[in-house]
Amino acid sequence: MLVVEMKLKLKKHWTTGWTTSQDSNTAFLRDTDKLNKFEIALSNKFQAFHDLLSGEGTTVESTWKGNKEAITSTCHDVLGHKKHHHKEWITVDTLDKT
Repeated sequence: MLVVEMKLKLKKHWTTGWTTSQDSNTAFLRDTDKLNKFEIALSNKFQAFHDLLSGEGTTVESTWKGNKEAITSTCHDVLGHKKHHHKEWITVDTLDKT
């Protein structure tokens, strides 16, 4: 009779101080309706940001932060985030056999 000893090394879930960035679902930009909504929302946010900073002495960094926030918030609001479908790397049958 053959006896097999099987050892599984389970993947460790690393928790670090880094935050993960979430990618926007840019596939929606192929749809003309979503593209138009995105362009309108983005131009509105840029206009509001430009009006807010027009009177002040602005720095390059504050302008960059405002532009980045306008783009990321518009992507989040209009496009949403990509849905990651991860394939199970170990099946229930394999776990039952061990």
